[in-house]
Amino acid sequence: MSQGARRLPGVEHPQVVDPRHPLIERVRELCLALPEAVEVEAWGRPTFRARKPIFTYVSAHMERPFSVVVKTDPEEHRALVQDERFYGVPYFDRNHWVGTDLDAPGTDWQLLAELIETSYRQVALKRQLVALDAMRGPSATG
Repeated sequence: MSQGARRLPGVEHPQVVDPRHPLIERVRELCLALPEAVEVEAWGRPTFRARKPIFTYVSAHMERPFSVVVKTDPEEHRALVQDERFYGVPYFDRNHWVGTDLDAPGTDWQLLAELIETSYRQVALKRQLVALDAMRGPSATG
């Protein structure tokens, strides 16, 4: 488990992916840069939360350990699932979540950073959004 991460009490799950892998570290850096974001290991995976609600988690399923799952803007969801880089995630796809593989050739990290932030915005509290907009400057909301 990475430094600063914590486990949820209860049932232990096997670790799906090494949380110290460079791809996971890169996702962690993007997620933990957001206001009040925390990492919690759940289901054997790193999850990133806006305090409590999850906005990003790593490893869509055992066969795709180097993937990331984000909650999309409902208006952008249809376009994303039609893009071959993204796929519906079991149990989550009907709630506007998509997955993408981090280890795919040509991973667009800029787009991934934008999707992580959009996901955060879907679940964050108002004070967290105010803090994020203040971090981003005047152009963040318009």
